[in-house]
Amino acid sequence: MAKTAANNYDASSITVLEGLEAVRVRPGMYIGSVSTKGLNHLIYEIVDNAVDEHLAGFCTQIKVTLEADGSATVSDNGRGIPVGMHEKGISAERLVFTTLHAGGKFDNEAYKTSGGLHGVGSSVVNALSARMKVTVKTGGFIYEDSYERGIPTMELKDGLLPVVGKTKETGTTVNFLPDDTIFDKTRFKEDEVKSRLHETAYLNPELTILYEDKRREEPERMEYHEPEGIVGFIKDMNKSKEAIHDVIYFKGESEGITVEAAFQYVNEFHENVLGFCNNIYNAEGGTHLTGFKTMFTNVINTYARGLNILKEKDVNFTGADVRNGMTAVISIKHPDPRFEGQTKTKLDNQDAAKVVAKVTGDEIVRYFDRNLEVLKSIIGCAEKAAKIRKTEEKAKTNMLTKQKFSFDSNGKLANCESKDAAKCEIFIVEGDSAGGSAKTARNRMYQAILPIRGKILNVEKASIDKVLANAEIKTMINAFGCGFSEGYGNDFDITKLRYDKIIIMADADVDGAHISTLLLTLFYRFMPELIYEGHVYIAMPPLYKAMPSKGAEEYLYDDKALEKYRKKHKGPFTLQRYKGLGEMDAQQLWETTLDPETRMMKQVEIEDARMASEVTEMLMGTEVPPRKEFIYQHAQDAELDV
Repeated sequence: MAKTAANNYDASSITVLEGLEAVRVRPGMYIGSVSTKGLNHLIYEIVDNAVDEHLAGFCTQIKVTLEADGSATVSDNGRGIPVGMHEKGISAERLVFTTLHAGGKFDNEAYKTSGGLHGVGSSVVNALSARMKVTVKTGGFIYEDSYERGIPTMELKDGLLPVVGKTKETGTTVNFLPDDTIFDKTRFKEDEVKSRLHETAYLNPELTILYEDKRREEPERMEYHEPEGIVGFIKDMNKSKEAIHDVIYFKGESEGITVEAAFQYVNEFHENVLGFCNNIYNAEGGTHLTGFKTMFTNVINTYARGLNILKEKDVNFTGADVRNGMTAVISIKHPDPRFEGQTKTKLDNQDAAKVVAKVTGDEIVRYFDRNLEVLKSIIGCAEKAAKIRKTEEKAKTNMLTKQKFSFDSNGKLANCESKDAAKCEIFIVEGDSAGGSAKTARNRMYQAILPIRGKILNVEKASIDKVLANAEIKTMINAFGCGFSEGYGNDFDITKLRYDKIIIMADADVDGAHISTLLLTLFYRFMPELIYEGHVYIAMPPLYKAMPSKGAEEYLYDDKALEKYRKKHKGPFTLQRYKGLGEMDAQQLWETTLDPETRMMKQVEIEDARMASEVTEMLMGTEVPPRKEFIYQHAQDAELDV
């Protein structure tokens, strides 16, 4: 039997992606995604290189400019990227911007600590830019280089960059325009960029970062310089809260790793502990946070027993008890960090846990021995948390661990047949009518449907007992199967999650957006790992159905799609506008929202935990004036449903 071409698998089938081509083919591997998050990440890669120059002691100022033409410029006053001849036969600068895993970060003499672990930052930004211009000031001269989609356009002279001027200054300036064939959107999100730059300034008290946005009619200029460092960071995060004591700061070094930490307790039932390694925010934490949390809990329990606050018959405070009300920043400098993934969301070094635990144990014991009243107020927070946990624990244990076949107390969950969590997905559907259609339309093997009635509780304003007494929330906790928060009888454990995708399916109107926001607030406050690990999605039901007199019908997901359709479709057509999911029959719902082959969904991501926490608190909390100010500032960004 003759072999078909499709079945040929030989040496010619192996594809080698040369140079930066691999980055353009699989950008998500290098910057996380091609969404706005990935787009902003391009700026951070170049900024992080400049920060590494600062850590090495050669840079005091970084300027980030969002240009009117949509490009971004990052300049620093460091030493300037080396421009001399490399042993590879070309200028070192050209090598840095065109070769993956090339850079000064692999040489411990050049940089003792750096966030640029893999040496791919500059070259990845180059590969994903429609154009890039690099200006280097070093050795009394100004050098220039330019690229288009990663390919050099500047001709070298004897392998070296051309000199375009003379200067007494030093530093590097990189201007790049993101490639619109790679990214979904190419407009940088200024709020996230400013927040990240401010964060960087807090972590580097001797660094000044200038920011300018030239895309506005009136250019916006900001200067970030935070001489108080992470103490100022904590004060900023707690500025609208009632602090129980002054910010506690300590710093220490062991085994070549520097540990810097600051924390403060506030009169609230939220824990906000942020971890950084070499100035990179680790959204999913890692070993440095594990070391801090474990040691802090041990120390507080030891003191509580020594002061006879915990009696012999009492069990120890849990980690959640001890950290209730804590805002903390743990920043370490590690000479050889290991992260999970290029976007560096989780630190993996075991020695970091040991060193952070040692420094934390030594320093906080020294502080608490001299500040007994502060210690007692912190133990008081743990006592209060433990008391609430114990009074509710029995009822909550029953409520959270009680298993039934459908995982649901009132039979609303239509579960899927498969038990393979990697393939299963659950749709949280607004309204019984849409829920009925979804139950009929779904693939019963892998798709579960959970209808909810109306708007769930706003957990930002509610006490924990009200949250856990809410019928809709109980149903979701039982359905997901992975528990809830920490310390309520069934601690959250992401490995027990029964569904790979949790999909919020609400109407494409203001009420639907509100329901989605309430659900996201619940997940963010009590099950944040669901979002951090990419399990939460929002379904995108179409707004319109276009039915032409000739040709195929087409679903249109927003007004832009309708505009495009009107331009390209010349003949007459009937337009149906869907006001809600309940208006679709089962077949339409399957085609537009449930079918994995044709549906559109948004994956929910968190780029900046500090900003996410602040905005959630501002928009969903009890304080009205900050919410009014936020709405006033962002009125132009709103999409109106009228």
